[in-house]
Amino acid sequence: MESLEIRQIVYPGEKIDLEGQKPRNGLYEENDEYYSEYFGVVQKSDKFIDIVPFNGPYMPRINDKVIGKVIDVSATMWTVDINSPYFSLMHMNDTPWHVTSGDLRKYLNVGDYIYAKVSILNEIKESWLSLKDVNLRKLEEGSIIYIKAPKVPRVIGKAGNMINMIKSETNTKIIVGQNGLIWIDGEPENVDLAINAIGMVEKEAHTFGLTDRVKAYLDKMKGGNNGRSEVNQ
Repeated sequence: MESLEIRQIVYPGEKIDLEGQKPRNGLYEENDEYYSEYFGVVQKSDKFIDIVPFNGPYMPRINDKVIGKVIDVSATMWTVDINSPYFSLMHMNDTPWHVTSGDLRKYLNVGDYIYAKVSILNEIKESWLSLKDVNLRKLEEGSIIYIKAPKVPRVIGKAGNMINMIKSETNTKIIVGQNGLIWIDGEPENVDLAINAIGMVEKEAHTFGLTDRVKAYLDKMKGGNNGRSEVNQ
């Protein structure tokens, strides 16, 4: 069996050597030293160092792009589940449509999915969504899958290299929400292949050389008889 090179695993309160890089997510400062907030792995980029937790709920941040499911409709707004401990709201004026009060179900109904931006976040963790930005929209057709939110940066990859490779190799359209929900559209066998590749990334997110292994897996699957995914949607 192929051995995997594991990224540095750290525990809450463990001191982190920045090695000239800037601290970003998952670290806190104490007496001019930096420590990990989470049980997770150290992730380094050209300028920054982050601690990516193995688990944890999605906590919304301003300008996050998320995928959400409409769970309630009132006269002037929708309530949206964004895979967070707190639901989000979206007012009818925060859409590109000319919506009138009481007609919201004509545009989005319970069970519909949207790709939206977190536009407002207050001190009690209430968030408001907006569809008024490029590429934000109601998601029609396709499949929705879920991964743990802390694994999203690994699925996207540096400068988008991982997710762009998966899209290209599987000939699918993919939107990754920063809250861990992912929308995939394409031919059924290609969607299944993309789901399996994303699952591989989530499972092996703490290892090095993952992009090359996922590419090799996709090449192998495309070269043989693609089996249907066993992932439940």
